[in-house]
Amino acid sequence: MKQTIVKTVALGSLITFGLFNAQSKPKVVLDHYFNNEGRENKETKALESWHYTWNDTTNGGFSLLGEIFQKEGAEITTLTKAPSKKDLQNADIYIIVDPDTDKEAYGGKANLVDTKTIKNLEKWVNNGGILVLLSNDNGNSEFAYFNKLAEKFGIHFNDDSINRLKGREFEKGAVYVQPGNEVFSERKLYMKEVSTITAKSPAKPFLYAQNQVIGAIARAGKGTVFALGDPWCYNEYIDGKKLTEDFSNNEGTGEWVKWLLKQIPVK
Repeated sequence: MKQTIVKTVALGSLITFGLFNAQSKPKVVLDHYFNNEGRENKETKALESWHYTWNDTTNGGFSLLGEIFQKEGAEITTLTKAPSKKDLQNADIYIIVDPDTDKEAYGGKANLVDTKTIKNLEKWVNNGGILVLLSNDNGNSEFAYFNKLAEKFGIHFNDDSINRLKGREFEKGAVYVQPGNEVFSERKLYMKEVSTITAKSPAKPFLYAQNQVIGAIARAGKGTVFALGDPWCYNEYIDGKKLTEDFSNNEGTGEWVKWLLKQIPVK
């Protein structure tokens, strides 16, 4: 797929991947502070950031997701610090995915979701922000502090793991979307090793696997919170190279992106 990124501009801790004259575009901000994983560069041996980022074109990256957002007219950016009120003024959608444990974090010390961040995000959502919370399963994500944020909206990630599989046992990772789903059309998605969710008001379940809740949506003030127990839309499972043809993660991701953009209040 041809890369559609035209320009990269660094503004302090806010890195903007967007197009010229993009002021009117919906702004999608991806956290790279609570998720800040590092690995050794095979060539230089230096430690580098990676995983669930817009510019990561490897299997674990979000480069294809970023292209889908751009195709739908959005500007994608990355925030490399905890979101301030000012930062959130420049965001229509803010995404936190797979918050780190110390074992995963760049430099060996995780940045945990703190009280100030929770207050900023809670107010921002009530004023019309769209917050996306994508967890991971037990052993692969931080839960205690992430849940302090999620629980403000009636959502609790259960720190467990379902849809477990080995190798190419793809069917064990199947999630069947039923008719009438708010986000997706009736289809078969692939999500492996997923945390289940407990949802209470104002959150409502919208997606299930093995008869357990794995996705929930909450309305708060003018805004919306979308929560899912897996960072399911990374390159490996939407590029069409690995999954069998009966799975439709790429098409499902497109539906999800359009749904998120439609949740942005008209200004």
